[in-house]
Amino acid sequence: MNASVAIQSLPEAKNDEELIRIVDKVIDYIKSTGLNYYVGPFETAIEGDYDELMDIVKECQHIAIKAGAPSVAAYIKVTYKPEGEVLTIEKKVTKHHQ
Repeated sequence: MNASVAIQSLPEAKNDEELIRIVDKVIDYIKSTGLNYYVGPFETAIEGDYDELMDIVKECQHIAIKAGAPSVAAYIKVTYKPEGEVLTIEKKVTKHHQ
């Protein structure tokens, strides 16, 4: 695992319920990738191969539009270490959730 990504998807929506419905579709897609992920209150972190993660980030925008958002913004954070391993989600947060 040479990369981790945090993505906050911000679809345009009529109300909070619609916003949550669309974001849930994006999270369902992330879950379907089979990669390790962590859903937080503001963003979802995903671990894996850099190129695969970049494809997932791109697809998240398509998923939000397909779910009915007329537009979507996203904040993305990327950690990439081509010659080694990045810190895992587990190492970063497990001690805080026991």
